Amino acid sequence: MKGDQIPDSDHIARFCRPWQAPDGQIQATAFMLRSDEENFSVNWLEFLNCSSRAHEINEIRNIYSAKFTVGAGAKIAVLNVGEVRENVLTESPDRRNLEVLHDPIEDDVCDPSHGGIYNLKQDDELIAELILETVRESYSARK
Repeated sequence: MKGDQIPDSDHIARFCRPWQAPDGQIQATAFMLRSDEENFSVNWLEFLNCSSRAHEINEIRNIYSAKFTVGAGAKIAVLNVGEVRENVLTESPDRRNLEVLHDPIEDDVCDPSHGGIYNLKQDDELIAELILETVRESYSARK
């Protein structure tokens, strides 16, 4: 439900544009806010209720391709919610407590697994690096 905390035991996927993953290597820039953002988008994998990670990734690819053009070098970063929150909380100087919340989108392109990471600040390279450290898996974002 909108605004619910995504459980620490669950996983999220972050779309990384080709320039955020040169040579297939995801960079911290994939986890930084753009100037017009208050949070950044993720997708809650367990919400999809798929039978395997491969099926979750295929469903995420379908969502992405319906919403926007997916470049050839785009990647999907998979992170564990609890690991992200714990690493940022314990390693950031301000002991930043990130919130990972369910934020489904129900417009032209339905995205019921959509969520966001909140309590970020503009140009926060250290937090982006700490999030990058927790990337568990990465996949091509293109179908």
